[in-house]
Amino acid sequence: MSTGDMGAAAPASRTGILERGAGYMDGLRALPKHLTLKSVSAGTVAAIFGCTGPALIIIGAAEAGGLTSAQTVSWLFAVYFLGGLISLVMAPYYMQPVVGAYSIPGAAMLLGALKSFDFSHAVGAFIMAGVLVLLLGVSGLIGRVMRWLPMPIIMAMIAGALIRFATSTVTAAEAAPLLVGATIVAFFVTMRLSKSFPPVLAALIVGIAVAAATGAFQPVDGPVAFVLPTLTTPSFSLDAFLAVSVPLAILVIGAENAQATGVLLAEGYRPPVNAMTVVSGIGGILAGVLGGHNANIAGPMTAICSSEQAGEDRRGRYAAAVVNGVLFGSFGIFAGIAVPFVLALPKALIATVAGLAMIGVLVASFQQAFTRSQGHQIGAFVALAVAMSDIRLLSISAPFWALVLGVAVSLLVERHAGRTAPGPTGDR
Repeated sequence: MSTGDMGAAAPASRTGILERGAGYMDGLRALPKHLTLKSVSAGTVAAIFGCTGPALIIIGAAEAGGLTSAQTVSWLFAVYFLGGLISLVMAPYYMQPVVGAYSIPGAAMLLGALKSFDFSHAVGAFIMAGVLVLLLGVSGLIGRVMRWLPMPIIMAMIAGALIRFATSTVTAAEAAPLLVGATIVAFFVTMRLSKSFPPVLAALIVGIAVAAATGAFQPVDGPVAFVLPTLTTPSFSLDAFLAVSVPLAILVIGAENAQATGVLLAEGYRPPVNAMTVVSGIGGILAGVLGGHNANIAGPMTAICSSEQAGEDRRGRYAAAVVNGVLFGSFGIFAGIAVPFVLALPKALIATVAGLAMIGVLVASFQQAFTRSQGHQIGAFVALAVAMSDIRLLSISAPFWALVLGVAVSLLVERHAGRTAPGPTGDR
């Protein structure tokens, strides 16, 4: 394995540490023609995914930590508004579907951590995690590592990490067969009959209609009101740094950014790895100041916005990320009002639509992971198995260990594996 194995990760030119993009003016000028039905629907589906189940994890962590309503809303505002802002900064400049959100595994980790630390120490740990990620981005280390990793192993990690979306669709069908069945049929029938109408949008429309007809929407509990965010003064401690900051920083890099990089590569882009890391670090610091655990590049939502569901022309799929950024940021601003209504959507419908939107990315990932000519087949299989296992070691989630173990096995048994195929030559 050599530095040439991941050449596709490096855009054609750089400005210091940060990769050079197409520029905002070019991105904004081209945006209107790329705001098609497909790009808008893909961005909307990604936003619905990010604003439903993941929001529940944050709300659960806030309840476990005994946070007030204002602190919970501040947390939601921080990660959603800043996550949306990241999309609006990155996507037009690079003209790539780079989507911002927050670390979902990081939020899940805090379900336990907030029982051990008061929120002021947690906020301090959030800020320190952002500083760690920023330093890694500024150093250029992450970009060098990603360029060294073999493409098949990264693609296998992506397939293993995202396969749960496909299996969740099957599980949802068992729980709500009529709702899920109608949604799936609408998706594939539209795919067969129409090349212009987005199958995922048809699936969402039919799913909502069936949910309304069968009374599957969950009632809105409690009052719906606008709540102003509140700031929490951070406190800093070594214990919180080791228990929260370090694992959270690794999750941002090893779970979210690595997934986003992999799916962009799978779709033929040359992702700006260093810039993605730097903006995730800045997002982490700002989110921490506002009481949120991190705002960074999103893995699954980038997968939705970079897939064929966002349009046949991959040069215009960044428009889906822009749509997502607007909706995501708006959700953060109006979190106190929006949360109850979004959470009323049936969980089975959310899981089904997200799984259907991932089909293209999963197929491409499997194809690139196990193409014999690219080599590293054993390492790729190990990465796939580890990522699918969803294990957590040392508070670090499976995608990170999938890369580590996949590379280790490949180095041990595949020393003469062929180099991976070269990536696309252009940034867009």
